[in-house]
Amino acid sequence: MASNPEFVQYIADQLADAGQITYRKMFGDYAFYCDGKIFALICDNQLFIKITEAGKQMSPDMETAPPYQGAKPHFLIENIDDRTFLTKFVIATCRELPAPKPKTKKNANKGSKNA
Repeated sequence: MASNPEFVQYIADQLADAGQITYRKMFGDYAFYCDGKIFALICDNQLFIKITEAGKQMSPDMETAPPYQGAKPHFLIENIDDRTFLTKFVIATCRELPAPKPKTKKNANKGSKNA
């Protein structure tokens, strides 16, 4: 079941104070980015945030689950209405995540033989 665009927008609005929040549709669901770092997924209208040590410290008893079959577990965020908590949680999570890799231009001749 794909996620509802209104739910996705609500989550983006809730997280607006955490940084530059963007999202992208992927396979019927959505990947969320904060300042270019992927930190969360929305699958079947549920918010899943990557597990970090900071997240574990903030909410040691938070439920975890894989966002889709075969995925690594993520924090399953059930209280999506607590904007203050969500903002602090995302900021702490994203501090621990690696910076996005710089995009490189693909070699136009990649895969071709040089004569």
